[in-house]
Amino acid sequence: MTTVAPLPARNSAQAPVVLPRECTFDPDDWAILAQHWYPVALSTEIGAEPVSVRLLDEPLVVYRADGRIVVANDICPHRGVPLSKGYAAGDGTGIRCAYHGLRFGEGGRCTDVPAHPASKIPTRLNLRSYPAVERYGLVWTCLRPEPGAEPAIPAMAHWDDDGFQQINCPWIDIAAFAGRQVEGFLDVAHFGFVHLESFGDPDNVEVPDYIPVRHRHGFSVDYWSTVSNYPRGTKEAPPGFQWLRRFDVHLPFTATLVVHFPDGALLDIMNAASPVSARQTRMFAPIARNFDTDQPVQAVYDFNRTVFEEDRAIVEIQKPENLPLDPKLEVHIPADRSSIAYRRGLRELGLSHFFTA
Repeated sequence: MTTVAPLPARNSAQAPVVLPRECTFDPDDWAILAQHWYPVALSTEIGAEPVSVRLLDEPLVVYRADGRIVVANDICPHRGVPLSKGYAAGDGTGIRCAYHGLRFGEGGRCTDVPAHPASKIPTRLNLRSYPAVERYGLVWTCLRPEPGAEPAIPAMAHWDDDGFQQINCPWIDIAAFAGRQVEGFLDVAHFGFVHLESFGDPDNVEVPDYIPVRHRHGFSVDYWSTVSNYPRGTKEAPPGFQWLRRFDVHLPFTATLVVHFPDGALLDIMNAASPVSARQTRMFAPIARNFDTDQPVQAVYDFNRTVFEEDRAIVEIQKPENLPLDPKLEVHIPADRSSIAYRRGLRELGLSHFFTA
């Protein structure tokens, strides 16, 4: 594998910048982050009823109208009531505002004003909506999409491969910045100190050398070690077995990890950190595996929750709360190569002030 040129910053001139009312990000950083795609809900959570979510401090409402997902600003253009306080129209065609019953359907278009059923509906009553894509059992959206561009949703190996089971774990809320959470996911030196209830081995903490390799959307890492990925107290790998953990980063806040088990078993987990705000993250974790596919998934939910709760306890107390991108602001060790590559990638997206304060 070869190193490629530095990542270009995304084109910030494609859409006007309209900051959320209570924006916790630096405006320039928000404008860059809003050009990327993030998950906001599990597909199974979204039906005819309106669902309230938040992305980059923007309150959003998500619902299905005529079978299609709608993501829009969570505010009625008529009198400013959150549409997530409304209800399903009843016929699958959209949602109604709780205040005056205005109906909003596919694409966020206003399709009924009960007070004036025969009058033409002004286009200003249509919602400000955003593109929506269902992938990996998640609903993805982008607040400032590039016109005409294909959705740049991170790839997840093996999700659609034959013989793989698809699992959507419940999301986890983390009171920390998304960049901190992703960096923790990439860290290979904390296994034997943080993950003692899940898979970590306190007697196996040395980190072998590894080299991040750049690609268009971020970088990848092949990390070989003897640290087992079996839950503690269960199976044991053959003596001397080398575990391969293949990390792949899609900037700014998504990473996947493929763990190579004995006998060709593979576990692929996506860590999609959706930035609710500068201090709040909703972490989604779709999983694909080609073993134990006939077993109940509750054990997967439980183990996944244990691992990420162990991480959450550390990430939520890190200082500064943001992620320092200036390499001189913290001390680094050789095991931090992924962290250093991750921070460099964020800098090259154009992110700066908020992350170095």
